[in-house]
Amino acid sequence: MATVRIPTPLRKFTEGREEVDIQGATVRELLDNLETHHAGIGERIRDTKGDVRRFINVFVADEDIRFLQGLDTPVKSEDEISIIPAIAGG
Repeated sequence: MATVRIPTPLRKFTEGREEVDIQGATVRELLDNLETHHAGIGERIRDTKGDVRRFINVFVADEDIRFLQGLDTPVKSEDEISIIPAIAGG
């Protein structure tokens, strides 16, 4: 199981927990299983096509999945996955 760090705005879906352990061989599987165990969180992370929303960043072991294999990025059991909403400023 990999550890997924949940950002504060999404913790209402994880009973307030900042980390959850979820299984998945890839980021896609992991996010599917995250939604299965924590209903409603998935639509906040992915759009209707299943892609990660533009304003959400997903990191596997401190590497942005956009620069790896996207949703097909492999996940090892010791990996920490971070879901980070983008912050806009001006």
